[in-house]
Amino acid sequence: MAKAPRSLVGQVVAITGGARGIGRATAAALITRGARVAIGDIDAPRARHTADELGGGAVGLALDVTDPASFEAFLQEVETRLGPLDVLINNAGIMPIGAFVEETDATAGLMVDINLNGVIFGSKLALKRFLPRGRGHLVNIASTAGKVGFPGGATYCATKHAVVGLSEAIRAELRGTDIGISLVMPVVVKTELGSGLAEARGFKSVEPEDVANAIVQALQTGRFEVFVPRSFAVLVRAQALAPRQAIDLIGRLLKGDRVLAHPDHVVRAAYEARIAETIAAVATESADLAPAPGREREAV
Repeated sequence: MAKAPRSLVGQVVAITGGARGIGRATAAALITRGARVAIGDIDAPRARHTADELGGGAVGLALDVTDPASFEAFLQEVETRLGPLDVLINNAGIMPIGAFVEETDATAGLMVDINLNGVIFGSKLALKRFLPRGRGHLVNIASTAGKVGFPGGATYCATKHAVVGLSEAIRAELRGTDIGISLVMPVVVKTELGSGLAEARGFKSVEPEDVANAIVQALQTGRFEVFVPRSFAVLVRAQALAPRQAIDLIGRLLKGDRVLAHPDHVVRAAYEARIAETIAAVATESADLAPAPGREREAV
């Protein structure tokens, strides 16, 4: 007999990058199931606006996932306002794409900081709360790009592969406890981040609500590997057994090699402009913090 789905009523859930896209859809899905939701986002006004729109007692808070102090302050505020943390969903991520050799170091650095370091920081801070309580659930949003390397998104794929490995290792360390972890790997999602991207044959882009529902089901069932759509799991398992030449051929037949390599930059313009602005701001901040020529940065 199948186990009854776990109730999410009253569960305190924090979502990073929750003001838009998958994060927003997930917050909405959880609120309808009785969860108490906190939305964290670098865009604090938008996080508060999204929380107000969704209602259900949701709160919107400032969060810079690349800064451990900001992440700690975010989780502390969540617990002060909503109660002990039950679930952390590491959703924040960016996806600037283009030829690897043309990618700036600032772009690569920001992807690693947000997509990987943000997940590392959040996972550690959440587990430090979960372990003493003997309960909790961690959800890391990766991508099917965490299982396959797509041209046009080399660094992005690298960060998502890292999230997959990180999550698998954490799962092994949590074995024997009542703390859960889920690894969510969607194909292209119809959000601003996924705008203007081509579709692979047989794997149509999915709605953010599809990913949100998969996350809800993972929390209710404790499922670890979550592919959206589920059919992508078949391709991943086949790839693990196939020779390299066959894998390459399948990728070309499914047009997977075109998904990130040939975007529609007109459709993608708004997202690319916003990310470029963020990268420029980070580069400026880094330059302001750099030591004067001839002087090394003092040890702290």
